[in-house]
Amino acid sequence: MIRFNLNGAWVEASDVAPTTTLLRWLRDTRGLSGTKEGCAEGDCGACTVAVVEQGAKGPEYRAVNSCLLLLPMVHGKHVVTVDGLKREQLHPAQQALAEALGSQCGYCTPGVVMTLFEATYRGDLDAPWKLDDQLCGNLCRCTGYRPIREAAQQVAGTCPADEFSKALPASAPADTSLQLERAGQRFTTPATFDALWDELDAHPDARFVVGGTDLSLEITKRFQAPPKLVSLEALAPLRALTEVDGVLRLGATATISELEAFTAARSPAIHRMVRYFGARQIKHRGTIGGNLCTASPIGDLAPVFLSLGATAVLRSRATERRVPLHEFFVAYRKTALGPKEVLAAIEVPRPSPTARSVAYKVSKRRELDISTVSAGLFVDTDASNLVTVARFAFGGVAATPKRATAAERAVVGKPWTRETALAASKLLGEDLTPLSDHRGSANYRALVARNLLVGFFDETLTVRQPALQSGHAATVQPGGLS
Repeated sequence: MIRFNLNGAWVEASDVAPTTTLLRWLRDTRGLSGTKEGCAEGDCGACTVAVVEQGAKGPEYRAVNSCLLLLPMVHGKHVVTVDGLKREQLHPAQQALAEALGSQCGYCTPGVVMTLFEATYRGDLDAPWKLDDQLCGNLCRCTGYRPIREAAQQVAGTCPADEFSKALPASAPADTSLQLERAGQRFTTPATFDALWDELDAHPDARFVVGGTDLSLEITKRFQAPPKLVSLEALAPLRALTEVDGVLRLGATATISELEAFTAARSPAIHRMVRYFGARQIKHRGTIGGNLCTASPIGDLAPVFLSLGATAVLRSRATERRVPLHEFFVAYRKTALGPKEVLAAIEVPRPSPTARSVAYKVSKRRELDISTVSAGLFVDTDASNLVTVARFAFGGVAATPKRATAAERAVVGKPWTRETALAASKLLGEDLTPLSDHRGSANYRALVARNLLVGFFDETLTVRQPALQSGHAATVQPGGLS
């Protein structure tokens, strides 16, 4: 039985299919129609609700897309919807939106309110780009975005001493382990690794799920019903983010928003890539392991991890083994994971002080878009400015995320100059085989990849570890070739 706290009261759901989304259950079973369905794929934000999760400093509200959240995923947790804000007075987020005239047709307004609800209790919205990031997952084409942003500026970080803030200390997620079967479907959330291995022994064909930002699209868009799902969300060791002896160990089930906070002062390249990974709602659910294990050629994390010389840590009942990340992607949508094996973590060594490292994402939109081409680029040099290590990794230009080894070999031992970068860029065709689709032609992708390599030299000529920039930094296409 699924049991969770909804708007301050514990509720139970027993006769429900495991692939029922929280959105559909709220509307169809509970009659809570304030939460809207728009795109059913996590783009519009009309379905946004707040879920209490355990953050680095304790329980905190996180805005998520209820259209992608399977009901078993909220077992043991606390959920707040726009209907739960009905009190004698408007919530500050509602009041600010009304005063700023940020709502007209009202369809998207509930989702905007819940995004502002999270912002109200965030204490880290201390830069303009963070406010952009907070809002980019909500589409509103009636008022435009200026009044919505004004409302966000008014409430962000105010943390009022109201019933919602007072409830947080007692709202830490409880035991989320679960076993649910109905209508030929099975959903389990093991609380220990032994329980996980036992589940896989009994059901070796089960699929893993954590955030659901990719798998849930099979349910909402393709109307499929995966028969056996195993959630890894309750296994705390898989979510840990640590640094030991200069190596970042990034737990596979850590969310992208957790990775973003963790790498802010530790890895500018990773931090910049995840800035443009997706909306706040997506980053709260999407995970490191989920992004890598789909083995998508346009996954955002793979290129930057490849460029940093990352290693995949794979765990089974019998052993734990390490695989260089460039050997992890074996074919289109296929990885080196064996049967009954999980990706436990990614290990990333800290670059030396002489290293230059940058990540790029080129897409049609700056916010909330899929990459056309992405890149993680890394060089290290000696005292004479000769390249000692080069790793150039790209996404969107081959069947898998891939390193351009011919270009890498061309620069090692050479002085790191624009001429060296330009010569290496001309060799990218030996490694990359882009295809044409609606996001860009093969010729366009090849040209962008070459430009990024030359632009990498230009950007790091004077700044070896570029800091995150608001606005265009990760999406601009550097010049250099025509």
